[in-house]
Amino acid sequence: MKYLYGLTLIAAILLWSSCRNEFDSTPSSGNLTFSKDTVYLDTLFTNIGSSTYQLKVYNGSNDDINIPSVRLANGESSGYRLNVDGLPGKVFEDIQILAKDSIFIFIETTVDITGQTSNTQFIYTDQILFDTGSNQQKVELVTLIQDAVFLFPADLGGGVYETLNLGMDDNGDDILIEGFYLDDNELTFTNEKPYVIYGYAAVPPGKTLTVEPGARVHFHESSGLLVANTGTLKSIGAPSTDPEALENEIIFEGDRLEPSFADIPGQWGTIWLTAGSTDHEISYTTIKNGIVGILMDSNDGDRTLTLNNVQIYNSSNVGLLARTGDIYGENMVISNSGQSSLSCSLGGKYTFNHCTFANYWANSFRTFPSVTLTNSLQVSETELLVSDLIEANFNNCIIYGSEQREIALLEDPNAAFNFNFTNSLIRFEDPFGDFSDVPNYNFNNSSLYTNCEFNIDAVFQNINLNNYHIETGSSGADGIGNTAISSQVPFDLSGQPRSLTTPDAGAYESIEFPVED
Repeated sequence: MKYLYGLTLIAAILLWSSCRNEFDSTPSSGNLTFSKDTVYLDTLFTNIGSSTYQLKVYNGSNDDINIPSVRLANGESSGYRLNVDGLPGKVFEDIQILAKDSIFIFIETTVDITGQTSNTQFIYTDQILFDTGSNQQKVELVTLIQDAVFLFPADLGGGVYETLNLGMDDNGDDILIEGFYLDDNELTFTNEKPYVIYGYAAVPPGKTLTVEPGARVHFHESSGLLVANTGTLKSIGAPSTDPEALENEIIFEGDRLEPSFADIPGQWGTIWLTAGSTDHEISYTTIKNGIVGILMDSNDGDRTLTLNNVQIYNSSNVGLLARTGDIYGENMVISNSGQSSLSCSLGGKYTFNHCTFANYWANSFRTFPSVTLTNSLQVSETELLVSDLIEANFNNCIIYGSEQREIALLEDPNAAFNFNFTNSLIRFEDPFGDFSDVPNYNFNNSSLYTNCEFNIDAVFQNINLNNYHIETGSSGADGIGNTAISSQVPFDLSGQPRSLTTPDAGAYESIEFPVED
């Protein structure tokens, strides 16, 4: 009997639920409230869809209400799209909200700037209208649409796109990536419009890509920049007067402009300077949110890459990955990488003056140090390549982070392994003496470590904002620099003059931090 009663109760509940689809309600009287009066959908590139934004609509009354219509003011022609309480569309009728309850409206947009304006950007607006007549209420929708230069592989039909051939794998098969060669008219990136790249844009052999001050280059997912054998990249920015706008800085980043994507690693691939490419110069440039910031392959006998006043942030793998490279860098910050911020593998030749290599990667557990040096590279289970580390000099640098040991010196005895740290601050804690008998970690050996400081907090201003200024009087890097090096780099990354007598290590000369309230 109890079982029969339970079934009857369940059936009654189901019957009642089916009848609640059209519950008794009173018409809306214009007393809705909203989580926002205006929904800003941030800046978007033309013809690229936005993220999804939400608006919450509240019924604060004691009655169930019916909203006769919810619609976009521009109707079906609107560039905005809505999902109202689970229903997609642009015009809706009879939307009901229970007493003291609410519903969600989700909002997206895709807008084509063509024909809208002669400017490179414009404000696109619409309204969500609730009800009509004297009871009508509205929420404004606002989006800044940015025009851009779009570069992408040719569509070969049938879902197949132009590819670049990177050679052959161990099985003799072609290694192909979706990409294309830039033509002669595309080998100068200006600051007139942003560039949005799909796939890998490649600099042809013997050609130079020039990126001018103030240029903004955005990469779609799985996209990047590739410089072919004998090609060259010149990304030459200039000092900026506005620290917020950075009007003369060159910036490489992903193509999602919403603030929620501002510091998300791994949004695009890499700047790949392939074997045989040469004479690259990158200055006053920020590279952020890629998988690998810069991948520098091989050494042609001349310097392959010069970096000055460069910042590389939020790389999901490595900030600067060099394989037998020949690199000079000064006034450089590389930070927050899923593995190492700097990895010099398979030997090479390197000098870094007044650079900060920091790693406070917070997305997951990190097992790699901030800086890794090795003269070998495991390319398969059975093949190990070795090459001389001719030199790796770190002068007036900071190597610090959240791990106990922020340098790794991995030497293969079958090749040279030459390195030196001078007047630098290094974090390397060895509480159990695991490395006490390893010669490369003998910090008393002045031929390897000259006037260095160890394990004294660098005291960075704000690692969460990639702000690696150091504090006067508190940082372990304060006043430890070598004047012979600082005289070659007299201004820091922010353009401030270095001390003539007691320069600091790292990319920034120390400052007094503001007092917190």
